[in-house]
Amino acid sequence: MKFLLISSIFLLFLERTHAFSASSTSQLAQLASMTTLSIDSGDLKVIEEYSKTGLITDATTNPLFVSQAGLSGDPLYSAMVDEAVAFAVASECENKDDVIPLAIDALAVNLGEAISKIVPGYISTEVDPRLSFDTDASIERAHRIISMYAKKGVPKERVLIKLAATWEGIMAAKALEAEGIQCNLTLIFSHVQAVACAQYGAHLISPFPGRILDWHKTKEGRTEGVQPCDDEGVIAVKKMYSYYKAFCHDTICMPASWRPSRGAGYELDEIRELAGVDRMTIPAPLLEKLNACTDPLPRVLNVDDAKHSGEALIGEGAIDEKGFRYMLNMDGAGTDKLAEGIRAFIGETEKLEKAITEKVNAAMLVQ
Repeated sequence: MKFLLISSIFLLFLERTHAFSASSTSQLAQLASMTTLSIDSGDLKVIEEYSKTGLITDATTNPLFVSQAGLSGDPLYSAMVDEAVAFAVASECENKDDVIPLAIDALAVNLGEAISKIVPGYISTEVDPRLSFDTDASIERAHRIISMYAKKGVPKERVLIKLAATWEGIMAAKALEAEGIQCNLTLIFSHVQAVACAQYGAHLISPFPGRILDWHKTKEGRTEGVQPCDDEGVIAVKKMYSYYKAFCHDTICMPASWRPSRGAGYELDEIRELAGVDRMTIPAPLLEKLNACTDPLPRVLNVDDAKHSGEALIGEGAIDEKGFRYMLNMDGAGTDKLAEGIRAFIGETEKLEKAITEKVNAAMLVQ
């Protein structure tokens, strides 16, 4: 039965894909020549379209995408849900309450496995955001996710474990990285989060320039846009990138979550102003806009300039918990947006949990 369900996923997927044409002179191609690009999507069809261009190497997902897949009712994803529920119910968990989280993890891994067959690079799978303040539980859940991928033939080298960049999440990443499990620290809104992630060996961070801009616009009551170079989110990411290069950190800076600096009609502002950063993850509508534009795209960020940016060393190279919490507390955007982001991801997880619970209960009744 399990084999039939997995087979149906890929049969349905193959039936629905179609070619996407990327221009070799487009800003998408120009950007890909200086920054490694990932698509921010859980839609297999869309991921396939962009992967075929050769310009997109990775894909990122989050609890919202997993929830959307699980709740869509689309046969493509319903098969994944059914397989995840069947797997969890058959696992013989000692505690019935453990079956639901196992099914949710199994669904995320099913989606990740499908993506791994499309893109050649990394896939990201997030630890339950409700564990964002529990280091040990986050490590345990990450081990389970990696084990589930391994059983599906997906090596740990292709998986990024996503963790919220709380102190506890950063400490979980420190332990996991020591085991060779690579982590993507997400919900980065402050400089101290980025610095701590690098100092404790995280493989990659995902700062959100658009949401940083949102916070400043709301805080200041701004109704007018700003030039991209004056966008607070852009400035924050440039500072993170410069710090990493100045102090020879290997941690990858991969911004996500974009906004138009100057307002509607300028949706590519932040992306263009960060051209040259290590990586970016970009949703399909913005990839489409980049592909439609053939104007020259100048490189803005480069390693040589960043190394000589004059960034000050923080925490003597290894900030402690008290220093981290103090600096994060003093950053309004970092504090507010981190809490808001965790709440939003928890909300999506709980929506999915409700639907999965109903399916698990129904499956247990027929056992």
